[in-house]
Amino acid sequence: MENPKRAMRVMKCLAWMYSSLWVMAVADSLAQCSEGDYYFEYTECDSTGSRWRVAIPQRPGECTGLPDPVQGTDCTFSCEAGEFLEMSAQECTQCAAGSYSLGSGIRFEEWDDIPPGFSSVATYLDNTPHGQEGPSCNGSSWIAQGSYVESNRDECSVSLVYAVHLKKQGSVSFDYQYVDNNIFFEFFIQNDQCQEMEKTSDQKWMKLTSNGQWSKHTVSLKSGTNVLYWRTTGVTVGAKVVKPVLLKNIQIEGVAYMSECLPCKPGTFSKAPGSSSCELCPRNTYSGRGASSCTPCNTSTHYALEGSTMCKARPACSKKDYFQIHSVCDEEGKTQIIYKWIEPKICLEDASDAVTLPPTGKREPCPPCNPGFYNNNTATCLPCPQGTYSDGLKECQPCPAGTEPALGYEYKWWNILPANIKSSCFNVANTKCDGMNGWEVAGDHIRSGAGGSDNDYLILNLKVPGFRLPTSISGTSGTEFGRITFVFETICSADCELYFMMDTDRRSTSVVESWEGSKEKQSYTHIMTKNASVSYTWAFQRTNQAKDVRQYINDMVKMYSITVTNALDGVASSCRACAIESQQPGSACVPCPAGYYIDEETNQCLECPPNTFLSGHHVYGRDACQPCGPGSRSNKEHSLCFSDCSFTYLELNQTLQFDFSPLGFTGSIMNGPSFTSKGTKYYHLFNISLCGLEGHRPAVCSDNVTDLSDKDPHSAESNSVEAFICQSTVIPSDGRGFRVALTSQSTGLADSFLGATIEKSLNGVAARPELFPTAPRRVPDINFYYRSPQTTSSCENGRNTVVTLRCNPEKSAKGEISVPRECPAGTCDGCTFHFLWESSSACPRCTEADYHQIEGACKGGVQDTVYVWTEPRLCTGGVALPMKKSMSCEMIDFWLKVGAGVGAFCAVLLISLTCYVWNKNKKLEFKYSKLVMSANKECELPAADSCAIMEGEGEEVEDEVVYSKPSLLRKLKAIATKGNEQSSEAVQLKSSQAERWVWG
Repeated sequence: MENPKRAMRVMKCLAWMYSSLWVMAVADSLAQCSEGDYYFEYTECDSTGSRWRVAIPQRPGECTGLPDPVQGTDCTFSCEAGEFLEMSAQECTQCAAGSYSLGSGIRFEEWDDIPPGFSSVATYLDNTPHGQEGPSCNGSSWIAQGSYVESNRDECSVSLVYAVHLKKQGSVSFDYQYVDNNIFFEFFIQNDQCQEMEKTSDQKWMKLTSNGQWSKHTVSLKSGTNVLYWRTTGVTVGAKVVKPVLLKNIQIEGVAYMSECLPCKPGTFSKAPGSSSCELCPRNTYSGRGASSCTPCNTSTHYALEGSTMCKARPACSKKDYFQIHSVCDEEGKTQIIYKWIEPKICLEDASDAVTLPPTGKREPCPPCNPGFYNNNTATCLPCPQGTYSDGLKECQPCPAGTEPALGYEYKWWNILPANIKSSCFNVANTKCDGMNGWEVAGDHIRSGAGGSDNDYLILNLKVPGFRLPTSISGTSGTEFGRITFVFETICSADCELYFMMDTDRRSTSVVESWEGSKEKQSYTHIMTKNASVSYTWAFQRTNQAKDVRQYINDMVKMYSITVTNALDGVASSCRACAIESQQPGSACVPCPAGYYIDEETNQCLECPPNTFLSGHHVYGRDACQPCGPGSRSNKEHSLCFSDCSFTYLELNQTLQFDFSPLGFTGSIMNGPSFTSKGTKYYHLFNISLCGLEGHRPAVCSDNVTDLSDKDPHSAESNSVEAFICQSTVIPSDGRGFRVALTSQSTGLADSFLGATIEKSLNGVAARPELFPTAPRRVPDINFYYRSPQTTSSCENGRNTVVTLRCNPEKSAKGEISVPRECPAGTCDGCTFHFLWESSSACPRCTEADYHQIEGACKGGVQDTVYVWTEPRLCTGGVALPMKKSMSCEMIDFWLKVGAGVGAFCAVLLISLTCYVWNKNKKLEFKYSKLVMSANKECELPAADSCAIMEGEGEEVEDEVVYSKPSLLRKLKAIATKGNEQSSEAVQLKSSQAERWVWG
C-alpha cells in the first residue's frame, strides 16, 4: 500500500512544479498594471478595528504588478461633507464641481427607477375565510415617480427594503407624505440576525400628514448591519380608493467613507468644489447629469420650469393660460375685474391660433366691508374697536347697556384676503408653485386658483388663536366653545377633491371632512369642543394623477362665506344680551354661574330648573333651559343630561323599577370578522358607556397601535375619540403579520344623551325592534337614545345610536351586546346604529309581589314555611327572599279535633231529631186513622165530642192536628173523597184551634 501513496505524492509535486513554471511564464508575458487597471478597497475590520488597503484588478489576469497591501485608515475614519476618501493617498479630497458628497453618508433623491440596493417585497399574510388563499401580490410594489417613490394602493403588505453596513453609529432620515388612515405605514429596522431593533411606537408608526405637506422622520442607527423596512398595508373597508404613501430624500449617515463623489442629478448643479448638495437650475435653464452650471433656454421659443432637464417649446396661449381677479378697492371705492396670465407664463401670444387677454372690466363699487368692519370713507376696511359693532355698511356703534359684542369672524365679501387667511400652492413632486396664489378673491366669493399643474394642492388657511365665550356664559361648563360654518360648491369634470382639515395646538393635522366631485352649493358646520388655538385648512386638488399640463383649469371650488363664533380676536357684527349686576344705566356685564340663564325682564342670572340643560352658546331667556329627555337628569352645571342608571315604568298599576348600575361601566363588542373586497380580515370594535359618572363620556377609541403606545389615551397628544359610544376598525395581529392588533378610523357615535324610554322613537331617532329577535318576556325593552351632532357628507343630520336593553335572567349581570344580523356593522344606513344589550341587570328590581310562600307538613312537631320566586323570575336585586320560618305543631291539630267533635255532635243530634219526628208522625197518623174509622161507621156523624182530640186525651195532650204536611193532607183528601161517595153531609171536626171545614 505504501508504493501507491508515494506515487501520488510524487505526481502532486510534479503538478505543482509545472503550474508554477506556467505562471512565471505567463507573468513574464503580461504588462505591468497601471493606475487605471485596478482600484483600491478595504478589507473587513478585525477585532482591533484595523483593516488593510488592497488593490483589486479591473480585469483579472490582464496585467501584473499590483501594489502590495498596506495598512488602512481606522475603521471609524470618515471625511467631512463635500469630501471623499482618495484611496491612493488615503486622504480626504474635495469633490469637483458638478458633484457632491455627504462625507459619511449617502442620499437617495432620484427615483426614476428603484435605486440599486433597494428591493420591494410584497406579501399577503391575511387569513381569508374558508381556508382560501389570499390574492396574489406579485404585481404589488413601490413605484418610482421621478422625484419620489409611492407605495402600492391595494391591500397587500409591501416593504421597501434597504440593507446598509455602518462602521459607526449613524442615522436615517427621510421625507414622507401619509394622508390616508386606510393605510398602515410603519418604519422599522432589523439587524443581520433578522431581529427587530427596539424602537418606541413613535419611531415605528408614522403620523398622518396634511394633504400636500411633507414631514421628516429621523431614527438613530447602531453600528453594524441595519436592514431598513418601509412597510405599508392597505385596508380598504369602504369603496374609496386609498391614497399611497410617498417617500423621498432618504439619507443615511454612518457610512465609514465615500470613495468617490456623486454626480449632480439632471436639473441640478454644483458650481463650487467641495459641495455637499446640488442646487436646482433656475427657471428657463436646464442641465444634464454632473453639471457645474445650467444652460439657458431660448426664451423666445422655449421655456423650462425650475429644476428642468431640458427646454420645452412654448405652446400658443389659450383660455387655460389666464385667470381673472378683482382689483383692490381704490381711493374712490371702485374695483374692476382684471385678467392676468398664469405665472410662470409659458405660452406665446403671437402664435397664429393664440388668444389674447380679455379687456379689463368696468369699474364698479367695491363690495361692502365684512360684518364687524368699517371703511371710514377709505378704501381699506378696518375692524371695529372693542365694545362696538357694525354690519359692514354702517359706522361702528357701541353696544347698548345690558348687551355685549358677539365676537367672531363673518367673511362674506371677498375683495381682499382677510389678515388671518393665507393662500398657498403646493405640489407633490416639488414643482415650485409656492409663488402662486392657491385661491383668488372674486367679490361675493373666493375661488381656487390656477396653480402650476392639475395635481397641485390649492390651500386656504385660517388661523384662530383661541376661543372666548361671552362674558355672561364664561363660567359655564358646556361642551361648545365655538363653531365654524362655511358655504361652498365644487365644479369638477375630473376626480377633484376638497379637504377640510384642522390642526389643534400645532400637534397634528387631521381631515375633518372631504368631498369628491361636483357638489351643489351647501353649508357645513363644525363644532369646537376644546378651547385651543386651531388652524383650519381647505385643500383643493383637481386630480391626484401626476399632470405636467393643465387640462382641468376650469375645475374649481367656490367659497361664499366663512363664519367663526366666539373667536378670541374676533370682531362684532351684533350685540347680545348679557347679565348685569344692577338696573343702573351702563352697568357692566357679569358672568353667570354654570347652569344659570339671563332673565329677559331683569337681566339677572337665574338658575335653570331641575332636570334641564343649558347650551353654551345660548343663555338668554327661560327657553334656553331645555328639558332633559325621559329617564334622564341634568348634572350640577346644567350643561348636559345623563342617565343615573335608574329607570321607572308603570305597567298595569304596577311600578317597575330598574337599576342599570352593573351596565354603567364601559361595555365592548368586537363584531366580525368582516372581509374587504380582497379578503382582508377586520373587526368592528364598539365601546359603550351607558349611564352614570355624572354624564362623563368614558368610552375611548384610539387610533393606530394602542398596545404599543405608552401615551395616556386621555392626553392631548393621543389620537383618540371620547364619547358615550365610539367605533374603531381593528386589524387582528394574526391577520396581516402584525405583532399587535391595530386600530384605526375611530369615530364618535354618541356625544349627547337624549333619553331612555320604552317608546320606539324619541326626538326624531327611531328604534328598529324588528332587527332583533323578539323575546317572549313580560318585561318591556328599554331604549337608550343618543346623538352625535357632527354632520358628514353622508349623514347631514349627524349620527344617532339606539341601545336596547332587554331583560334576560339567563345572562350575567354584565350581559352581552349584539348587533343586528342584517347589519353586521351595527348600522344599515351608516348614520343610525342599533345595539341589543341582554342582561339580567336589565330586569326590574324585585318586590314582594315577585315571590310567594309554601307551608310544609307538620313533621316531628315542627312545621316549615318557605318562600320561592314566582317563575319565570323576571326581576333582579330589590327585596330579598324572606328566611324560612319554622313553628311547633301537634300531630293532630287542635282545631282539627274541635272540628271532628262538632261534626260528631251534629251527626248525633241529627239522628235524634230524625227519630223523634218519625215517632211523632206515626202517633199522629194513628190517631187520625182512628178518628176517620169511627166517623165512617154506618154513615153517621160522630158525636161532637168524639171527633176531637181533647186536651189531656191520649199520651200527647198538647199535640195538635196539623194539615200542612203533604202526606197527611193527601190521606185526608182520600178519606173525604171516599165519604162523599156515600153521603154528601159535612163532617165537622173540633180542635183546639179555630174551627175549620173540610168539604168532600
